[in-house]
Amino acid sequence: MKACVPVHTFGHPVRIEEIVALCEEYHIELVEDAAESIGSKYKGRHTGTFGKISAISFNGNKTITTGGGGMMLFQDEELGKQAKHITTQAKVPHRWEFRHDHIGYNYRMPNINAALGCAQLENLDKYIESKRQVAAEYEEFFKNIPDIEFFVDSKDTFSNYWLNAVILKNKEAQLDFLQQTNDNGVMTRPIWELMNRLPMFEHCENDGLKNTVWFADRVVNIPSSVRL
Repeated sequence: MKACVPVHTFGHPVRIEEIVALCEEYHIELVEDAAESIGSKYKGRHTGTFGKISAISFNGNKTITTGGGGMMLFQDEELGKQAKHITTQAKVPHRWEFRHDHIGYNYRMPNINAALGCAQLENLDKYIESKRQVAAEYEEFFKNIPDIEFFVDSKDTFSNYWLNAVILKNKEAQLDFLQQTNDNGVMTRPIWELMNRLPMFEHCENDGLKNTVWFADRVVNIPSSVRL
């Protein structure tokens, strides 16, 4: 089984139509990582609805949070039922017996957590409107600052701006930006460390990841709350 897993990083939709076409041409299953992009759209269609399977995160740092966990989306109803069965301990229904027909997991979200998520879903449009307003103010602020590029959504996309990001000219500028902002009480962070740079994965095969390294050495995430 082969799968392609595109990630809508920081809430910005990828060029998903091109990826869908490639997957269809080469018979590769598309699994969308929409963990960060609830409310984001590509050509008016919500991210997470292009892949055969997709996932949205409700972790504590996401636009909507239930304290943890998330939501899986399926284009195939039977596959969805199978996932629900496995995540509810793979228990075979019976009046009194405890039998399981697969290796099962207890991944169900408690009702109280789900209630928190449902209440926030009712306000999702307001949250995203606020986050996009914050992003617009950032864009205006950084517009005339040399060597700092504020990352904006591209043509045909509507981003939730889960995390706002700036791109610096090089690694030295990135470290200087991080130093100055954090010294002055502004919490900024680099993007996640590349997995192939971690000791447990440093010997894993990769193609050099030229473009990935370029971004990792330049991008900084800046405050991105719904309310700033």
